Amino acid sequence: MNTQVAKNTVVTLDYNVTDSDGELVDAGKEPLVYLHGGYDDIFPKIEEAVQGKKIGESIKVKLQPDEAFGDYDEELIQIEPRSQFPEELQVGMQFEGAPEGSDDEDFVIYRVTDIADEKVVLDGNHPLAGMALIFNCTVTAVRPASAEEIAHGHVHGGDDDDAHCH
Repeated sequence: MNTQVAKNTVVTLDYNVTDSDGELVDAGKEPLVYLHGGYDDIFPKIEEAVQGKKIGESIKVKLQPDEAFGDYDEELIQIEPRSQFPEELQVGMQFEGAPEGSDDEDFVIYRVTDIADEKVVLDGNHPLAGMALIFNCTVTAVRPASAEEIAHGHVHGGDDDDAHCH
């Protein structure tokens, strides 16, 4: 069965991501499995490149920041008093919060980037924001999506996957 990647197929990609200098930013230890066909399950530019490919074919896609994780936004940097955080605070820890002046629904994941003199610096940008990225991927599997997957707009995996799909 030599299925091509087309709308409403579930595609498995072995991938890695490098920055424009060739430094590895995501080794892709787990394959990427997504529902193909404009469901926003993957960056649109990658989806375009994979369209029509067969199992075993490889692609390389360069994404500008606005096609990947967005430009770096200085306004997503916040400095908070150290006292608001748990004692075992480390650089790299993540907290959920709403940017100041926004609705509480607008949650952002903030990463601790610095701890100094009773202040904590939080960065709400994605770690790869502002970077041009190169996705190298190989199609390793293609299967027709189930009606339920198509209805929900994403892939359903094993038993644990149904818990967060309602």
